[in-house]
Amino acid sequence: MTPKIPLFSAQAVNAAVDLLGPAKRVLDSHWYVLGSEVSEFEREFASYCGVEHCVTTANGTDALELALRVLGVRPIDTVLVAGNAGFYGSTAVRLLGAVPFYVDIDPNCLNMAAENVREALILNPRAIIVTHLYGRLADIEAITEVASKAGVPVIEDCAQAHGAARGGRRAGSFGDIGCFSFYPTKNLGALGDGGAIVCRDESLAARLRQLRQYGWDAKYQVKVPGGRNSRIDEIQAAILREKLPLLDAWNTERRSIAAKYNAAFSDLPLTCPSSLDADYVAHLYVIQVDERDSFRLFLEERGISTDVHYPVPDHLQPGYRASQKKGDVPLTEEACASVVSLPCFPGLRPEQVERVTEAVRLYFHQRGF
Repeated sequence: MTPKIPLFSAQAVNAAVDLLGPAKRVLDSHWYVLGSEVSEFEREFASYCGVEHCVTTANGTDALELALRVLGVRPIDTVLVAGNAGFYGSTAVRLLGAVPFYVDIDPNCLNMAAENVREALILNPRAIIVTHLYGRLADIEAITEVASKAGVPVIEDCAQAHGAARGGRRAGSFGDIGCFSFYPTKNLGALGDGGAIVCRDESLAARLRQLRQYGWDAKYQVKVPGGRNSRIDEIQAAILREKLPLLDAWNTERRSIAAKYNAAFSDLPLTCPSSLDADYVAHLYVIQVDERDSFRLFLEERGISTDVHYPVPDHLQPGYRASQKKGDVPLTEEACASVVSLPCFPGLRPEQVERVTEAVRLYFHQRGF
Protein backbone atom coordinates (compact mmCIF):
# COMPACT_ATOMS: atom_id res chain seq x y z
CA MET A 1 0.00 0.00 0.00
CA THR A 2 1.37 3.42 -0.97
CA PRO A 3 2.07 5.55 2.15
CA LYS A 4 -0.12 8.59 2.61
CA ILE A 5 1.48 11.97 2.01
CA PRO A 6 0.90 14.11 5.11
CA LEU A 7 0.11 17.80 5.04
CA PHE A 8 3.05 18.29 7.42
CA SER A 9 5.62 15.94 8.91
CA ALA A 10 7.51 16.89 12.07
CA GLN A 11 9.64 13.80 11.53
CA ALA A 12 10.77 14.97 8.07
CA VAL A 13 11.33 18.58 9.14
CA ASN A 14 13.36 17.63 12.23
CA ALA A 15 15.30 14.78 10.63
CA ALA A 16 18.59 16.69 10.43
CA VAL A 17 18.17 18.66 13.67
CA ASP A 18 19.97 17.79 16.89
CA LEU A 19 17.11 17.82 19.37
CA LEU A 20 18.83 15.96 22.17
CA GLY A 21 21.86 18.24 22.47
CA PRO A 22 19.93 21.42 23.32
CA ALA A 23 17.62 19.53 25.69
CA LYS A 24 20.59 17.97 27.51
CA ARG A 25 22.21 21.38 27.79
CA VAL A 26 19.15 22.65 29.66
CA LEU A 27 18.85 19.55 31.82
CA ASP A 28 22.49 19.81 32.80
CA SER A 29 22.03 23.47 33.74
CA HIS A 30 19.10 22.69 36.11
CA TRP A 31 17.52 26.02 35.11
CA TYR A 32 14.22 25.59 33.29
CA VAL A 33 12.42 28.96 33.05
CA LEU A 34 13.70 32.41 32.00
CA GLY A 35 17.35 31.43 31.94
CA SER A 36 20.22 31.92 29.52
CA GLU A 37 18.64 29.92 26.68
CA VAL A 38 15.65 32.23 26.65
CA SER A 39 17.71 35.43 26.85
CA GLU A 40 20.10 34.22 24.13
CA PHE A 41 17.26 33.19 21.82
CA GLU A 42 15.58 36.56 22.36
CA ARG A 43 18.80 38.30 21.38
CA GLU A 44 19.36 36.08 18.34
CA PHE A 45 15.78 36.26 17.09
CA ALA A 46 15.63 40.05 17.47
CA SER A 47 18.80 40.29 15.41
CA TYR A 48 17.39 37.94 12.79
CA CYS A 49 14.21 40.04 12.48
CA GLY A 50 16.24 43.26 12.30
CA VAL A 51 14.88 44.85 15.47
CA GLU A 52 16.31 45.68 18.87
CA HIS A 53 14.06 43.70 21.20
CA CYS A 54 12.39 40.30 21.51
CA VAL A 55 10.18 39.18 24.39
CA THR A 56 9.20 35.52 24.35
CA THR A 57 5.79 34.30 25.48
CA ALA A 58 4.01 31.01 26.10
CA ASN A 59 2.33 31.01 22.66
CA GLY A 60 1.41 33.18 19.71
CA THR A 61 -2.05 34.09 20.96
CA ASP A 62 -0.59 35.43 24.21
CA ALA A 63 1.85 37.44 22.08
CA LEU A 64 -1.03 39.11 20.25
CA GLU A 65 -2.98 39.75 23.45
CA LEU A 66 -0.01 41.27 25.28
CA ALA A 67 0.83 43.39 22.23
CA LEU A 68 -2.69 44.81 22.27
CA ARG A 69 -2.46 45.44 26.02
CA VAL A 70 0.87 47.23 25.82
CA LEU A 71 -0.53 49.49 23.12
CA GLY A 72 -3.38 50.50 25.42
CA VAL A 73 -6.28 48.68 23.79
CA ARG A 74 -9.25 48.75 26.15
CA PRO A 75 -12.73 47.21 26.31
CA ILE A 76 -15.03 48.49 23.54
CA ASP A 77 -12.06 49.80 21.49
CA THR A 78 -12.11 48.85 17.81
CA VAL A 79 -9.25 46.83 16.33
CA LEU A 80 -8.96 46.25 12.58
CA VAL A 81 -8.26 42.63 11.65
CA ALA A 82 -8.54 40.25 8.69
CA GLY A 83 -11.47 37.85 8.78
CA ASN A 84 -9.93 34.91 6.88
CA ALA A 85 -7.06 34.17 9.26
CA GLY A 86 -8.45 31.52 11.59
CA PHE A 87 -9.83 33.73 14.40
CA TYR A 88 -6.43 33.97 16.13
CA GLY A 89 -6.27 37.76 16.02
CA SER A 90 -9.97 37.91 16.83
CA THR A 91 -9.39 35.74 19.91
CA ALA A 92 -6.78 38.17 21.24
CA VAL A 93 -9.04 41.16 20.59
CA ARG A 94 -12.00 39.50 22.28
CA LEU A 95 -9.91 38.57 25.34
CA LEU A 96 -9.52 42.28 26.03
CA GLY A 97 -13.21 42.98 25.52
CA ALA A 98 -12.37 45.01 22.43
CA VAL A 99 -14.28 44.80 19.15
CA PRO A 100 -12.79 43.35 15.95
CA PHE A 101 -13.73 45.05 12.69
CA TYR A 102 -13.03 42.92 9.65
CA VAL A 103 -11.26 44.59 6.75
CA ASP A 104 -11.74 42.87 3.41
CA ILE A 105 -8.78 41.30 1.63
CA ASP A 106 -6.82 41.81 -1.56
CA PRO A 107 -7.79 38.75 -3.67
CA ASN A 108 -4.32 38.69 -5.22
CA CYS A 109 -2.51 37.89 -1.96
CA LEU A 110 -5.46 37.02 0.35
CA ASN A 111 -4.18 39.51 2.93
CA MET A 112 -5.80 42.64 4.33
CA ALA A 113 -6.03 45.29 1.58
CA ALA A 114 -4.38 48.65 2.27
CA GLU A 115 -7.16 50.64 0.58
CA ASN A 116 -9.77 48.95 2.75
CA VAL A 117 -7.69 49.79 5.83
CA ARG A 118 -7.68 53.42 4.72
CA GLU A 119 -11.47 53.44 4.49
CA ALA A 120 -11.88 51.68 7.87
CA LEU A 121 -9.82 54.33 9.67
CA ILE A 122 -13.00 56.38 9.86
CA LEU A 123 -13.90 54.08 12.79
CA ASN A 124 -10.97 55.48 14.81
CA PRO A 125 -9.51 52.07 15.63
CA ARG A 126 -7.15 51.72 18.57
CA ALA A 127 -4.86 49.31 16.67
CA ILE A 128 -4.54 47.23 13.51
CA ILE A 129 -3.50 43.57 13.37
CA VAL A 130 -2.03 42.77 9.96
CA THR A 131 -1.73 39.01 9.41
CA HIS A 132 0.87 37.82 6.90
CA LEU A 133 -1.29 34.87 5.90
CA TYR A 134 0.17 31.61 4.56
CA GLY A 135 3.68 33.07 4.77
CA ARG A 136 3.03 35.93 2.31
CA LEU A 137 3.77 39.47 3.43
CA ALA A 138 0.74 41.73 3.25
CA ASP A 139 1.06 45.16 1.64
CA ILE A 140 2.57 46.15 4.95
CA GLU A 141 4.43 49.23 3.73
CA ALA A 142 1.23 50.85 2.46
CA ILE A 143 -0.74 49.83 5.54
CA THR A 144 1.84 51.20 7.97
CA GLU A 145 2.00 54.44 5.97
CA VAL A 146 -1.74 55.13 6.17
CA ALA A 147 -1.86 53.95 9.79
CA SER A 148 1.03 56.19 10.80
CA LYS A 149 -0.67 59.24 9.30
CA ALA A 150 -3.74 58.42 11.38
CA GLY A 151 -1.72 57.75 14.53
CA VAL A 152 -2.85 54.11 14.74
CA PRO A 153 -0.26 51.49 15.79
CA VAL A 154 0.23 48.37 13.66
CA ILE A 155 0.77 44.86 15.02
CA GLU A 156 2.14 42.35 12.54
CA ASP A 157 0.86 38.82 13.04
CA CYS A 158 3.88 36.90 11.74
CA ALA A 159 2.87 33.46 13.01
CA GLN A 160 3.03 32.08 9.46
CA ALA A 161 5.76 34.33 8.08
CA HIS A 162 9.05 33.71 9.90
CA GLY A 163 11.76 35.08 7.62
CA ALA A 164 9.53 36.59 4.93
CA ALA A 165 11.26 39.70 3.60
CA ARG A 166 10.81 42.63 1.25
CA GLY A 167 13.22 45.43 0.52
CA GLY A 168 15.77 44.03 2.95
CA ARG A 169 13.34 44.02 5.88
CA ARG A 170 11.87 40.95 7.51
CA ALA A 171 8.42 40.24 8.86
CA GLY A 172 8.01 41.83 12.28
CA SER A 173 10.18 44.86 11.51
CA PHE A 174 7.62 46.99 9.61
CA GLY A 175 4.99 47.71 12.24
CA ASP A 176 5.16 48.93 15.82
CA ILE A 177 5.15 45.34 17.09
CA GLY A 178 5.56 41.91 15.50
CA CYS A 179 4.07 38.74 17.00
CA PHE A 180 5.21 35.18 16.32
CA SER A 181 4.11 31.65 17.13
CA PHE A 182 6.56 28.75 17.40
CA TYR A 183 3.92 26.03 17.28
CA PRO A 184 5.57 22.85 15.88
CA THR A 185 4.11 23.25 12.36
CA LYS A 186 5.45 26.79 11.90
CA ASN A 187 8.41 27.59 9.66
CA LEU A 188 10.39 27.99 12.88
CA GLY A 189 8.71 25.50 15.20
CA ALA A 190 9.45 24.38 18.74
CA LEU A 191 8.57 21.00 20.22
CA GLY A 192 5.51 22.49 21.89
CA ASP A 193 3.93 25.90 22.26
CA GLY A 194 5.90 29.12 22.24
CA GLY A 195 5.61 32.70 21.02
CA ALA A 196 7.46 35.98 20.80
CA ILE A 197 6.94 39.71 20.43
CA VAL A 198 9.52 41.84 18.63
CA CYS A 199 9.81 45.62 18.54
CA ARG A 200 12.22 48.53 18.31
CA ASP A 201 10.92 50.54 21.27
CA GLU A 202 12.77 49.88 24.52
CA SER A 203 9.94 51.11 26.73
CA LEU A 204 7.43 48.81 25.00
CA ALA A 205 9.80 45.86 25.44
CA ALA A 206 10.27 46.64 29.14
CA ARG A 207 6.51 46.75 29.74
CA LEU A 208 6.01 43.54 27.75
CA ARG A 209 8.52 41.78 30.00
CA GLN A 210 6.45 42.90 32.97
CA LEU A 211 3.17 41.82 31.39
CA ARG A 212 4.43 38.33 30.54
CA GLN A 213 5.25 37.77 34.24
CA TYR A 214 2.21 38.86 36.23
CA GLY A 215 2.87 42.58 35.72
CA TRP A 216 5.72 42.49 38.21
CA ASP A 217 7.89 45.54 38.73
CA ALA A 218 9.97 43.52 41.20
CA LYS A 219 9.46 40.00 42.45
CA TYR A 220 5.96 39.62 43.93
CA GLN A 221 5.21 43.30 43.34
CA VAL A 222 2.52 43.84 40.69
CA LYS A 223 2.78 47.26 39.09
CA VAL A 224 1.31 46.82 35.60
CA PRO A 225 -2.33 45.69 35.33
CA GLY A 226 -3.28 43.02 32.85
CA GLY A 227 -0.24 40.82 33.40
CA ARG A 228 -0.25 37.04 33.08
CA ASN A 229 2.02 34.03 33.32
CA SER A 230 3.22 33.69 29.72
CA ARG A 231 6.76 32.36 29.48
CA ILE A 232 8.47 30.07 27.02
CA ASP A 233 10.56 27.42 28.78
CA GLU A 234 14.30 26.91 28.48
CA ILE A 235 14.08 23.67 26.49
CA GLN A 236 11.87 25.23 23.81
CA ALA A 237 14.20 28.23 23.59
CA ALA A 238 17.22 25.94 23.25
CA ILE A 239 15.50 23.99 20.45
CA LEU A 240 14.62 27.22 18.65
CA ARG A 241 18.24 28.38 18.90
CA GLU A 242 19.27 25.12 17.24
CA LYS A 243 16.76 25.60 14.42
CA LEU A 244 17.09 29.34 13.76
CA PRO A 245 20.27 29.04 11.61
CA LEU A 246 18.37 26.55 9.39
CA LEU A 247 15.32 28.74 8.83
CA ASP A 248 16.40 30.49 5.63
CA ALA A 249 17.36 27.20 3.96
CA TRP A 250 14.06 25.67 5.01
CA ASN A 251 12.17 28.65 3.57
CA THR A 252 14.07 28.26 0.30
CA GLU A 253 13.06 24.58 0.18
CA ARG A 254 9.44 25.49 0.80
CA ARG A 255 9.51 28.06 -2.03
CA SER A 256 11.10 25.48 -4.34
CA ILE A 257 8.21 23.07 -3.73
CA ALA A 258 5.72 25.90 -4.27
CA ALA A 259 7.45 26.78 -7.56
CA LYS A 260 7.10 23.18 -8.78
CA TYR A 261 3.42 23.22 -7.94
CA ASN A 262 2.86 26.58 -9.63
CA ALA A 263 4.56 25.37 -12.81
CA ALA A 264 2.59 22.11 -12.84
CA PHE A 265 -0.75 23.84 -12.28
CA SER A 266 -0.25 26.85 -14.59
CA ASP A 267 -2.75 25.62 -17.22
CA LEU A 268 -5.41 24.43 -14.78
CA PRO A 269 -8.56 26.30 -13.67
CA LEU A 270 -7.34 27.06 -10.16
CA THR A 271 -5.61 29.98 -8.46
CA CYS A 272 -2.03 29.51 -7.24
CA PRO A 273 0.02 31.71 -4.89
CA SER A 274 0.87 34.90 -6.77
CA SER A 275 4.40 35.35 -5.40
CA LEU A 276 7.37 33.02 -5.14
CA ASP A 277 9.75 35.79 -4.07
CA ALA A 278 11.37 36.39 -0.68
CA ASP A 279 8.11 37.94 0.58
CA TYR A 280 6.59 34.43 0.56
CA VAL A 281 7.98 31.68 2.77
CA ALA A 282 5.34 29.08 1.81
CA HIS A 283 4.23 28.27 5.33
CA LEU A 284 1.19 26.88 3.56
CA TYR A 285 0.79 26.24 -0.15
CA VAL A 286 -2.79 27.35 -0.71
CA ILE A 287 -4.73 27.15 -3.95
CA GLN A 288 -8.30 28.19 -4.68
CA VAL A 289 -10.62 25.75 -6.42
CA ASP A 290 -14.29 25.38 -7.20
CA GLU A 291 -16.11 22.35 -5.79
CA ARG A 292 -13.56 22.08 -2.98
CA ASP A 293 -15.11 19.08 -1.27
CA SER A 294 -14.95 16.87 -4.36
CA PHE A 295 -11.37 18.01 -5.02
CA ARG A 296 -10.27 17.11 -1.49
CA LEU A 297 -12.05 13.76 -1.60
CA PHE A 298 -10.32 12.91 -4.89
CA LEU A 299 -6.90 13.59 -3.37
CA GLU A 300 -7.78 11.78 -0.14
CA GLU A 301 -8.66 8.66 -2.15
CA ARG A 302 -5.17 8.83 -3.64
CA GLY A 303 -3.42 9.12 -0.30
CA ILE A 304 -2.78 12.86 -0.30
CA SER A 305 -3.66 14.95 2.76
CA THR A 306 -5.18 18.40 2.40
CA ASP A 307 -6.73 20.91 4.76
CA VAL A 308 -8.67 24.18 4.67
CA HIS A 309 -7.08 27.27 6.23
CA TYR A 310 -9.68 28.57 7.05
CA PRO A 311 -13.27 27.57 6.21
CA VAL A 312 -15.29 29.95 8.42
CA PRO A 313 -14.83 33.74 8.18
CA ASP A 314 -14.30 35.30 11.60
CA HIS A 315 -17.45 37.42 11.46
CA LEU A 316 -19.55 34.31 10.84
CA GLN A 317 -18.18 32.22 13.72
CA PRO A 318 -21.14 31.08 15.85
CA GLY A 319 -19.46 31.68 19.20
CA TYR A 320 -19.58 35.48 18.98
CA ARG A 321 -22.02 38.08 17.78
CA ALA A 322 -20.27 40.31 15.24
CA SER A 323 -21.34 43.73 14.02
CA GLN A 324 -20.72 42.60 10.44
CA LYS A 325 -22.97 40.12 8.66
CA LYS A 326 -22.75 37.76 5.72
CA GLY A 327 -21.90 39.71 2.58
CA ASP A 328 -20.14 42.59 4.33
CA VAL A 329 -16.64 41.34 3.42
CA PRO A 330 -17.37 39.41 0.22
CA LEU A 331 -13.80 38.73 -0.91
CA THR A 332 -12.99 37.27 2.50
CA GLU A 333 -16.02 35.01 2.28
CA GLU A 334 -15.16 33.91 -1.26
CA ALA A 335 -11.63 32.99 -0.20
CA CYS A 336 -12.84 30.97 2.79
CA ALA A 337 -15.14 29.02 0.46
CA SER A 338 -12.41 28.05 -2.03
CA VAL A 339 -9.00 27.72 -0.33
CA VAL A 340 -7.25 24.34 -0.06
CA SER A 341 -3.80 23.64 1.41
CA LEU A 342 -1.53 21.06 -0.23
CA PRO A 343 1.53 19.36 1.35
CA CYS A 344 4.50 21.75 1.42
CA PHE A 345 7.25 21.38 4.01
CA PRO A 346 11.03 20.81 4.25
CA GLY A 347 11.74 17.13 3.73
CA LEU A 348 8.85 16.53 1.33
CA ARG A 349 10.51 14.26 -1.22
CA PRO A 350 10.51 14.96 -4.99
CA GLU A 351 8.51 11.80 -5.69
CA GLN A 352 5.90 12.95 -3.18
CA VAL A 353 5.68 16.35 -4.86
CA GLU A 354 5.22 14.54 -8.17
CA ARG A 355 2.42 12.40 -6.72
CA VAL A 356 0.61 15.53 -5.58
CA THR A 357 0.96 17.27 -8.95
CA GLU A 358 -0.15 14.17 -10.87
CA ALA A 359 -3.22 13.74 -8.68
CA VAL A 360 -4.25 17.40 -9.06
CA ARG A 361 -3.78 17.26 -12.83
CA LEU A 362 -5.72 14.00 -13.04
CA TYR A 363 -8.62 15.52 -11.13
CA PHE A 364 -9.00 18.32 -13.68
CA HIS A 365 -8.25 16.01 -16.65
CA GLN A 366 -11.19 13.83 -15.67
CA ARG A 367 -13.35 16.95 -15.72
CA GLY A 368 -12.38 17.87 -19.23
CA PHE A 369 -9.44 20.22 -18.69
